Amino acid sequence: MALSPTFHTILTTSLSAPSPKLPPSISSPQRFPFLIKPLHPNAFNLSTSSSAPDQKWRVNVSFFPAFLNKGKDAKVVKQDLLDCIAPLDRGADATPEDQQRVDQLASKLEAVNPTKQPLKSDLLNGKWELIYTTSKSILQTQRPKFLRSSTNYQAINVDTLRAQNMESWPFFSQVTADLTPLNARKVAVKFDYFKIGGLIPIKAPGRARGELEITYLDEELRISRGDLGNLFILKTIDPSYRVPV
Repeated sequence: MALSPTFHTILTTSLSAPSPKLPPSISSPQRFPFLIKPLHPNAFNLSTSSSAPDQKWRVNVSFFPAFLNKGKDAKVVKQDLLDCIAPLDRGADATPEDQQRVDQLASKLEAVNPTKQPLKSDLLNGKWELIYTTSKSILQTQRPKFLRSSTNYQAINVDTLRAQNMESWPFFSQVTADLTPLNARKVAVKFDYFKIGGLIPIKAPGRARGELEITYLDEELRISRGDLGNLFILKTIDPSYRVPV
């Protein structure tokens, strides 16, 4: 992406060592989750009796519709994904069947990811709103709704390799982190400071670490997967936002 049981973050960590003594409100390490179709053998259906020019024409007729439909199909899958998660309260109301369906649609969209190297893309910059996750530590479904964060945000700046997780009412807590690229789409996450109520800074324990892989990125939507297997789907809300250095 611990804070109070209701401080939900988007970066996923795998923390195991004992924590330094911190206020009880940040004691839980799980609270820092920072997410070609092959052609059919008979697709071209070339006749052995056709002339060479005719064969070439048939190849073109078979190829271009598939090529031109790729972007259209991605838009359809993307809309299906957004429609699927819309009634799920960011995942809090999702049944196992809902989670499976969302994961299937996310995987289809990841397969046509237009941004192959997201850590080198300006599209990654700015503030994002979490619209779906499987992370129980974020959703806190075992608590009454008035004790859950109503909205979660994550900001990333590619040039400074900084990230920030923020939550809204009722706690307004934050955590910042340094990012270390592991490849063109995956980063190691090291948290540095928490802010209780967005005001009181507390240094993060050294064990507050994790990994995040960005599996889909376009101008509107980002899909990420954490090292604990959680899925995160976010929409961009402020591309100009800067994370505190």
